[in-house]
Amino acid sequence: MTDPIVIVGGASLDTIIHLDTLPTGEPQTLWPRESYKAVGSTGAGKALNLAALDYPVVLHTLLGRDAEGEHIRRHLNRSNITLLVDETDAPTEQHTNLMAADGGRISLFTQPPAAPENLDWRPVEDAMARACCVVINILAYTLPALAIAKQRAIPLWTDLHDYDGKTPYHQPFIDAAEVLFLSSDRLPDYRAFMASQIANGKTLVVCTHGDRGATLLSHTGEWIEQPALKVARAVDTNGAGDAFFSGFLAAYLKGAPLARCMLSAAASGAACVMSRDLVGADPRTLMP
Repeated sequence: MTDPIVIVGGASLDTIIHLDTLPTGEPQTLWPRESYKAVGSTGAGKALNLAALDYPVVLHTLLGRDAEGEHIRRHLNRSNITLLVDETDAPTEQHTNLMAADGGRISLFTQPPAAPENLDWRPVEDAMARACCVVINILAYTLPALAIAKQRAIPLWTDLHDYDGKTPYHQPFIDAAEVLFLSSDRLPDYRAFMASQIANGKTLVVCTHGDRGATLLSHTGEWIEQPALKVARAVDTNGAGDAFFSGFLAAYLKGAPLARCMLSAAASGAACVMSRDLVGADPRTLMP
């Protein structure tokens, strides 16, 4: 059996509201095209996509003792996912995502993630002892997991999302990780940042650009540009970045060439945006 991938943080229950355009600053009444509840957040997105690609995953997350937490537990009760939950006195994390027809998004943390102290990290340590790779997401509660992974010398990947190149909050994750993913949304000079991270010893840096594709830089100096794959209709772009990350990681762990990993990532991202869920149809059917 394949050694599991350990993912630390997080899962939420989100309200998704589709609008023709994102709201402007003035007071107004809006009529959504549709709205619905969906499981969200970066840990759940990665876990669901990797599990669908036949990788066993151990996901550690925080959930409240509430209906939202129970909903998430049921949704993640799938083949290839082992869920490690610390229950919190605080409610389960919740977002409200306003989605425009062009894929634009405004995300509101209507119930911020919990940040409890003194968690029992032993179940995560036990899972890491059997892991082939660890993904630690940039939630405040996950910081102790960085030291645990470093002690065990396990390959550590992280996703900086819309990092701006200077916010100090992200620095412990940048320092600890071997592989970095991020988006160029708030980082116009992303190539300079990628080059600086490779110079600092990273193995890979991958930067996504939404429907403009993605860029990779390896420690050997290889640059790869991957266009986004065209889809018949984008249903919901939530989770596309986590799907992209997962498609890349799944191919990478199988020893695929980096260009093939990028294509696998693009296929997973395309499959995701064609679904309301964080994971779409089998992305391998989209591969040329």
